[in-house]
Amino acid sequence: MQLPVIDPVFLRLGPLEFRWYGLMYILGFLAAFFIIKSQTKKRDMQISSETLSDIVFIIALGIVLGGRAGYILFYNFSWYVSHPLKVFAVWEGGMSFHGGMIGSIIAGIYVFRKNGLDLWTMADITALTVPVGLGLGRIGNFINGELYGRVTDKPWGVVFPSGGNLPRHPSQLYEAFLEGGVLFLMAWVINKTSPPKSVVFWTVICCYGLFRFLVEFFREPDQQLGFLWGGATMGQLLSLPMFVLGGIMIIRAYHRQKSLNQAA
Repeated sequence: MQLPVIDPVFLRLGPLEFRWYGLMYILGFLAAFFIIKSQTKKRDMQISSETLSDIVFIIALGIVLGGRAGYILFYNFSWYVSHPLKVFAVWEGGMSFHGGMIGSIIAGIYVFRKNGLDLWTMADITALTVPVGLGLGRIGNFINGELYGRVTDKPWGVVFPSGGNLPRHPSQLYEAFLEGGVLFLMAWVINKTSPPKSVVFWTVICCYGLFRFLVEFFREPDQQLGFLWGGATMGQLLSLPMFVLGGIMIIRAYHRQKSLNQAA
């Protein structure tokens, strides 16, 4: 299939340009606001709309700053050392999920403590918003024809304008399905079972790590890095620890709850 050439700018107003990828970010943050609002209301948590807006804004800022810093450190550090002013050229692309995750966690700890909110309760709630943002972001990647997959002979292979003349795995859609749809469904179902605190959060961490690790087998590695240790990609090296740590913390949370129930 030939990917249609879609203008990355969906709206122009004079000198202003509004891009599809930026729209996905906005939709993700809006969805986060309403999911957090709904979940805190179900828990009878008295949080004003102003506080919720503050929470979403601070975490969004952490995602953007962390995502940019992560890309520079993990994916292209030497180039940015030689071109330091390009650090600020975010419109040229260059964001890392793993950096954004770290940035959002730091921002979340800050804003939750600032507002006197229980850390793990809010971590579980905000974790439900992560798959929504991930799914929308990957759709944005597909529209932009970026972060495509490796060459394939499968009938659903897509020829991306910037990926040469050979069909490639639409790995962005694989990620949108797994990291977006499947991960959201898993987190939502687990949340419905009233699990121990932190389980929803660690489930998202663990399963994202697993899904990203698997999809990386179909995704074209970053050109400036290629394959690293043992033929692994940077995405796999960053995701595997998430899977292991998340799994350990889930087991630990349920074990702690079991011990508390027995003590009671």
